[in-house]
Amino acid sequence: MQTLIVYAHPEPRSFNRALLDRSVQVLTGQGHEVVVSDLYAMGFNPVASAADFSERRFPDALQYDREQKHAHEHQAFAPDIQAEIDKLRACDLLILQFPLWWFSVPAILKGWIDRVFVNGVVYGKGRRFDTGGLRGKRALVCTSTACYPEMVAPDGLLAALDINLWHLQHGTLGYAGCDVLRPFAAWSIHYTTPEARAGYLDAYEQRLRQIEQEEPMPMHRLEEFGADWRLRPGIEPRTAGHRRPAAEGAR
Repeated sequence: MQTLIVYAHPEPRSFNRALLDRSVQVLTGQGHEVVVSDLYAMGFNPVASAADFSERRFPDALQYDREQKHAHEHQAFAPDIQAEIDKLRACDLLILQFPLWWFSVPAILKGWIDRVFVNGVVYGKGRRFDTGGLRGKRALVCTSTACYPEMVAPDGLLAALDINLWHLQHGTLGYAGCDVLRPFAAWSIHYTTPEARAGYLDAYEQRLRQIEQEEPMPMHRLEEFGADWRLRPGIEPRTAGHRRPAAEGAR
């Protein structure tokens, strides 16, 4: 199994770095190939711009997604983007690892997604979800946070973790066609004990040792939606973001 870990943390002595080091150790020890894109260490540019393309289809006004499609068809991506696309296409397992900031990813990782999840490779021409360009690949979110786990309980102050990560797990990884695994989270890192942090490292190791056998989280197939883009009658919502409007009932 070939694994791409996209790692976004600015501090090389962080607990996130310890998670990264453990994951590389475990996966390579099992005979898997591991490639790490350490975005801060690479100085990865997160800003999408016209400089991302060596030639343009629409030179008068930047239509970024359409230029991505053109660049894919004409080998016209900037070298830093093409290098990451090549890593993405080669992997069987994609791990996004980052500290949870403002219910989301650090800006440098969002920029990586914007510039690397390109039209023509990841999506486009009706490819999305179970027909997405990354279908067949598995994806895992590994994150750390300063909040306590009770805060992201279903009735917690910050709402459930799967709601917090919906945009990423469903709207990005799922949309691209990945089989999305349940996330790994390490809680209240600033306020916990060395023993608890060691426990998180061991728990992550156990996850990774069994990662090939894990069942992905439920997703809806395109065929389960009608021409109105809504779940067909009789299809029970089974993801964090889908629900029937109360007035419609089973519709």
